[in-house]
Amino acid sequence: MMNAGENVKKIKFFVVIALILVLAACGNSGIANPLNYEVSDFSYTDQYGESFSLKDLEGKVWIADMIFTQCDTVCPPMSAHMAKLQGMVKEEGLDVEFVSFSVDPDVDTPEILKEYAEGYSDDLSNWHLLTGYSLDEITQFAKDSFKAIVMKPEGQDQVMHVVNFYLVDQNGTVLKDYDGVSNTPYEEIIEDIKKIQ
Repeated sequence: MMNAGENVKKIKFFVVIALILVLAACGNSGIANPLNYEVSDFSYTDQYGESFSLKDLEGKVWIADMIFTQCDTVCPPMSAHMAKLQGMVKEEGLDVEFVSFSVDPDVDTPEILKEYAEGYSDDLSNWHLLTGYSLDEITQFAKDSFKAIVMKPEGQDQVMHVVNFYLVDQNGTVLKDYDGVSNTPYEEIIEDIKKIQ
């Protein structure tokens, strides 16, 4: 039978182990309660007709969203917010990539995406608009990587999709999401980027 001193030692030991496990689960991200979604491997086509893959983002912090060029509701404000965030990040001197996945790949060719993006930003060097997959593929990719729904109702030209911006770390882990349509928290996003760079 253990005495009181041994019990205290045992409790202290378990407390230390529990703390180590909690700290390990948090990682070094500095982001409270991270989502910790793993982005599935991908290799798609950007607005220049070039291959762009998850490998191209290794070691980089990036912001992702989902849009389509024929969208007449949420995508124009999302892309305007993305362009504004891109400018703010540049002013802060932060190294960040921006990735917009088209959820209407049958319509959104590289040329159409390039023209669309140029309506929002005059610097596409770190903004990659992606296509080159089927609707089924992007639907599955969105579900697997971002726990997000993409759905194009039969016979309609509008696609239902998530309206979040996602912060992704250097290892392809989604840490946090933000409203990309209204009240986009630019300052919070920039502070979060700084925490993980």
